[in-house]
Amino acid sequence: MWIASGDTYTAEICAGAGLDWLLLDLEHAPNDIRSTLAQLQATAAYPVHVVVRAPDGDPVMIKRLLDIGVTDLMVPMVDTAEEAAALVAATRYPPAGIRGVGSALSRASRWNRTPGYLTVADTTVSLTVQVESTAGLAELPAITRTDGVDAVFIGPADLAASMGHLGRPEHPDVVATIARSIGIIKDAGAFAGVNAFNPDLVETYTAAGADFVLVGADVAILARGSEALATRYITDSTHPTLDSGAH
Repeated sequence: MWIASGDTYTAEICAGAGLDWLLLDLEHAPNDIRSTLAQLQATAAYPVHVVVRAPDGDPVMIKRLLDIGVTDLMVPMVDTAEEAAALVAATRYPPAGIRGVGSALSRASRWNRTPGYLTVADTTVSLTVQVESTAGLAELPAITRTDGVDAVFIGPADLAASMGHLGRPEHPDVVATIARSIGIIKDAGAFAGVNAFNPDLVETYTAAGADFVLVGADVAILARGSEALATRYITDSTHPTLDSGAH
């Protein structure tokens, strides 16, 4: 599930829920390096994979995320194999890449308490690239086959917008396109991911071969749960809501 609140307490609660994986988000959530670090620390004690989504492909941001201990990195808006290759380079130390060497200062190496960290670091990082546009789909086979790309995650919301269906990620054309794309990713030998809050779509995408699926978000659960409480217990028709313009 998505952890989009930027809150360590929420992250820890969800880390112990029995889920396979969590996504800490710097693209659309109110996170920075310090809040992400705190959530990594809060979730570290639990048997859950934690993926961190960078806000973009900036190699400086990627370097900082890796240094605080991110081992599973996701990067949004990848449209070409060249962009994917540049991201791979950002996660690798020279001579294989361009990651700056600062392990003595980093949590990733446990401040140089991990023997031989620099020699094994490249093998401890997984890279997931997000393809979420028609331009990216046109390059999907090449992106997926880029050496160092471990997984491709399809973003339904942005893809729907790119296809002319803004706000309708469950449009049949979008769903069919995603299902086909999952097959392309799997055929290329990479792992395939997608988000789907609708249980029917979860079944559709897993049947198509998706290896990992986001099925919910902390903020969405809180929003819908609090709305359900209001619907059940607030009977005054004049009660202020966002729909009425009250804040």
